[in-house]
Amino acid sequence: MISSKPRKQRYLRFNAGMHIRQHFSHAHVSKEAKAKLGLKRRTVQIRRGDTVKVMAGSFKGKNGKVNLVNMKKGVLYIDGISRKNAKGKELQIPIQISNVYITDLDLGDKYRKEKLGVA
Repeated sequence: MISSKPRKQRYLRFNAGMHIRQHFSHAHVSKEAKAKLGLKRRTVQIRRGDTVKVMAGSFKGKNGKVNLVNMKKGVLYIDGISRKNAKGKELQIPIQISNVYITDLDLGDKYRKEKLGVA
């Protein structure tokens, strides 16, 4: 971001294109996962299939697999974190990406493995 003014920061973040928003969808990786995979990075882009732990909010401490990442809104949906609506239908609750950390990476994609430098 170019400006240090909060108003302009909010404006640029809100109106950012999807190619820039993907940089906002990074989350910290746990020490155990880093040691197991030999990662040097602090954060990794979150994807469907990663296992995460919620660190803040009313679901603090819950673990689960990522079901969906919505980069437009900056949220993700986790298996097992849901509530019932008035009609009794099960709805997943959106969790801010900044409120989770990754405990296990989904390395099914060879390109992701290559990018992260995991053997």
